[in-house]
Amino acid sequence: MKFLYPEARRDDNLKETFFGIEVADPYRWLEDPDSEETKNFVDAQNSISEPYLKGCVARDKIKARLTQMLDYPKYSPPEKEGNHYFYFMNTGLQNHSVLYMQDSLDGESKVFLDPNTFSEDGTVALTWTSFSEDSKIMAYTISKSGSDWCTIHFRKVDTGEDYPEELKFVKFGQAAWTHDNIGVFYTRFPEVEGKSDGSETSQNRNQKIYYHKIGTSQAEDILVVELDDPEYIYSVYVSDCGRWLVVLPLKFCHNNLIYFSDLSTLTDGIKGKLEVTCIVDKFEADYEFVANTGSKFVFRTNRNAPNYKLITIDFENYAEENWVTLVPEHASDVLEQAVCVAQDKLVLCYIRDVKNMLDIHSLVDGSLIKKIPGPIGTVCAISGSKKHPELFYTYISFTSPGTIFRCDLSQSPIPDPEVFRQITIPDYDPSIFEEKQVFYPSKDGTQIPMFLVHKKGMEKNGKNPCMVYGYGGFNISLLPMFSTIRLVFIQNFDGIFVSTNIRGGGEYGEKWHDGGRLLNKQNSFDDFIAAGEYLIAEKYTSKDLLAIQGGSNGGLLIGASVIQRPDLFAAGIAQVAVLDMLRYHKFTIGSTWASDYGNPEQEEHFKNLIQYSPLHNIKVPEDQYPALLLLTASHDDRVVPLHSLKFIAEMHHKIRNHPKQKNPIMIQVETKAGHGAGKPTNKRIEEQVDILCFLMNSMGLNFRE
Repeated sequence: MKFLYPEARRDDNLKETFFGIEVADPYRWLEDPDSEETKNFVDAQNSISEPYLKGCVARDKIKARLTQMLDYPKYSPPEKEGNHYFYFMNTGLQNHSVLYMQDSLDGESKVFLDPNTFSEDGTVALTWTSFSEDSKIMAYTISKSGSDWCTIHFRKVDTGEDYPEELKFVKFGQAAWTHDNIGVFYTRFPEVEGKSDGSETSQNRNQKIYYHKIGTSQAEDILVVELDDPEYIYSVYVSDCGRWLVVLPLKFCHNNLIYFSDLSTLTDGIKGKLEVTCIVDKFEADYEFVANTGSKFVFRTNRNAPNYKLITIDFENYAEENWVTLVPEHASDVLEQAVCVAQDKLVLCYIRDVKNMLDIHSLVDGSLIKKIPGPIGTVCAISGSKKHPELFYTYISFTSPGTIFRCDLSQSPIPDPEVFRQITIPDYDPSIFEEKQVFYPSKDGTQIPMFLVHKKGMEKNGKNPCMVYGYGGFNISLLPMFSTIRLVFIQNFDGIFVSTNIRGGGEYGEKWHDGGRLLNKQNSFDDFIAAGEYLIAEKYTSKDLLAIQGGSNGGLLIGASVIQRPDLFAAGIAQVAVLDMLRYHKFTIGSTWASDYGNPEQEEHFKNLIQYSPLHNIKVPEDQYPALLLLTASHDDRVVPLHSLKFIAEMHHKIRNHPKQKNPIMIQVETKAGHGAGKPTNKRIEEQVDILCFLMNSMGLNFRE
């Protein structure tokens, strides 16, 4: 079927010279989200994609099946605050999970905060919560339409009433409470000129740290920390004892600094800028605050430890030669997370061959106290605090929606965990599925792990639809996760779901991350392409039944893979993708990604980026491109939609008159939605239906009830 794509104005005179190389940018006008021309372009594109997706003959059945699979109670592990337990629960199809409060684990649960009341259409979401030291006030943030912009609010625990103030211009940060319970430290940007609803594209600069006293207006807040670099993004913590303010500036998505301030010297309270001391002044490693005992602070770091370790820094004797290793780096396992529980215990979560393991160590000397037995899978949530003895955590897998475990760390010896809550889906039988891990060679011979999930009894005959998911960036590990859309693809389309652990991720520590970033970024694409070749060679599927999917950095992965190997895939789904690698750093928070991509204003990195930037490598294929669906959102202020808009315009320009291009190349732009976080259930279902309908239509799949 040949599609008639809308024509977009092309400015062939707009060219830019990079290090002697002239680069055309004919659709730069699409970078303005507010122009009528851009809005008309979006409307024209949606007028092509919507009928194609809505016209799928099995759409109603697919939606009913996805809705049925999602309609089960979902729980977070409990969190103890003061004399109360708090947990999130979704009855099934609520747009957002509700925060409940109870006096004991078997006591009556009461609604404490219901985000479903924030808006009628579910587009206003709760993004995080933080309790005061005495647990009498909860700070919480809400975001609108999926934007990263948030407002902070404060709620009284005893009455459920909100304080009158709200704190605006907040992005990428949480509130750190002073131990007198009077106020919080928080990060904010300057007041934004014009709109700040998530549809703007201007760069985010000049974040600063402020102190807010509860019950006062934001106008009265006190600027307390302002370092020299306007590109710093701050993480802020108050120490366990309340004496120290810990400031961790970040400039990119990789490596941070350490500053601190001694709050005990403020005899007259917080009146102005704090005196801060720098411990780490070079961006050479990651440092994550875990806990402290007096002046001795524990950090999780990859400083001289690519698999991460725990170190102790004495804030009263902080020269690096005095740092002490508390828990050494493991030879092969990656230390993913560390949480202090029960005063003097450290719960350490490791990644071992892309599966989680939990150990308990001593905060005092780092010694191993207990290895926690558990199922093979992913620890997706850990709940525990230094003030309380109970540890809760959730294990999930590709086929298990979750088991919440409880363990009392105050006992000696520490007992094995017990099942606190089993999350179940009505009429769902996980025993019909099989999940396995395989390793395959990439282009350079590196062995790459991936998981395959399919029905038991599946035949390797090359006739199975296959959906391959990947990310490969920013030190993020793709561990087994439960997903109803994947199970519907497996069960109702007789498909295979594949999750790849390509280089650029954090599955094997910093060396795995380094192997797929900066000048090594092509390795990520080679690893992903090799996965497709392996699946075809092993007769799991064929190129006519091979679909690929990824979002954000994973959307870049899909774009690059489709451009580099259009002959290998049947379809691609690129969600909120990064596609213009020469201008990504100029919008919102994009400049922080230079730690993975490189700065295109530096010649070495420009010459690398121009080689794989999907926007700049579109050409007329010998045969045709796979079917391609780009999904983006009007309020995505993380990866702004201009990436997808410019890409689809250039793609349509190249293939419009190509007689062999029969596969659809489409974009769906969602309104009142963002990068994905906080997306309401109704929008998630519609997006999942669109994806399965696109694959069904473009690949000729059959839906089996």
